Amino acid sequence: MAELYLVRHGIAAERGKEWPDDSKRPLTHKGIARMGQVAAGLKDLQVSLDLILTSPLVRARQTADLLHQGLGGSTPLEETALLAPGGRPAELLDHLRSHKKADRIALVGHEPDLGQLAAFLIGAKAPLVFKKGGVCRIDFEKFPPVPPGQLHWFALPRMLRAL
Repeated sequence: MAELYLVRHGIAAERGKEWPDDSKRPLTHKGIARMGQVAAGLKDLQVSLDLILTSPLVRARQTADLLHQGLGGSTPLEETALLAPGGRPAELLDHLRSHKKADRIALVGHEPDLGQLAAFLIGAKAPLVFKKGGVCRIDFEKFPPVPPGQLHWFALPRMLRAL
């Protein structure tokens, strides 16, 4: 069984004059603290990863770093523009084919793209809606994933923080 985790970045600074370049908006202090708790919740669920792929935008990279640290700090972490806003699911699946040895991969990205990707991966008609820091697990027979996969669970960030 192969596990794919979709993770939306944590709470980030508001768009505006302070952050005219959206790609540079960081997580807030609250976002950092809450994502640390989300990562701890995932660890309590005994989530282990072979690879973390992340959008190169600052808030997603920071989220991926917190996930990496919270799960023990040994998981390889890679940035890919395919997880930046506007990425195409088919191209992302092609990219996953280059990671043949990974059976448990986390993808850290943005809405509405993650919701659309989740729908594509499970064969749903409507996108799933990810709260900031939300995580879902979709299972496949093997990697690279061939849709449709099975939605194993979908957790709100407060659920994971409560663990």
